[in-house]
Amino acid sequence: MGTRFFDVGTAQLAFDAHGEGPVVIIAHGLTMSRAADREQRLTDWDRLVKKGFRVVAYDARGHGETAGRKDPDDYRWENLATDLLALAEAISPDEPVHAIGSSMGTATILHALTQRPERLRSVALTAPPTAWETRAVQKRVYEMSAAAAETMTLDEFVEASAAAPAPAIFAETWNPGPPSIDMDVLPSVFRGAGLCDLPSQEDVARIETPALILPWATDPGHPLSTAERLAELMPHADLEVAEDIATIKRWPDRVAEFFAAHP
Repeated sequence: MGTRFFDVGTAQLAFDAHGEGPVVIIAHGLTMSRAADREQRLTDWDRLVKKGFRVVAYDARGHGETAGRKDPDDYRWENLATDLLALAEAISPDEPVHAIGSSMGTATILHALTQRPERLRSVALTAPPTAWETRAVQKRVYEMSAAAAETMTLDEFVEASAAAPAPAIFAETWNPGPPSIDMDVLPSVFRGAGLCDLPSQEDVARIETPALILPWATDPGHPLSTAERLAELMPHADLEVAEDIATIKRWPDRVAEFFAAHP
């Protein structure tokens, strides 16, 4: 099935759906898109179709084929969570869904869990982003990125991104590529990310939804400290750390197994 669009009022979310069975919604990371995720080939979530799931991948507002406004508030994680929940309600009105997030997508799912936990059956939280005590430094990084995006061409921005230090786990494969966001919207997206944090630790501790937490090592933007704290706080969470890319590539099979255990 090709691209479809779902109206959330201030945006038309682009999405596609494949397979039959319990619904799994895929929420990508900052500056990525469903197409970029597939091209990157790091995690092939479409493999869940062969495991008996209906896979729904969508582009967050401002990303990919979903247009965005020049309003940083649009990109706050709690607002992205509202979008995800609206899409889940439309795709699966009678049953809760599973969800997989990466970085911004993981944050989106956590906020969705604090807003309407009954809509999510179980979740896989990959690459949890900086949060709480470690968030201030990352917010400054986003402001610098926003300022750079305002003064650079796309080619210049991509070149600068490629020159940035790579997490050790990706040292041999680092190739960030262009952002899946129009350059005139990109500064607002970065500034919106700078306004965000995960839900409070008190709210996270109240999340009863089964969660598989999948961080990767050696990435300051996605520190193990966030994943470890989430695992401590969430009463039904399993934590598994990837030390190499081969382990990350096996995540789809591990997630399918986890979801099947929480029907």
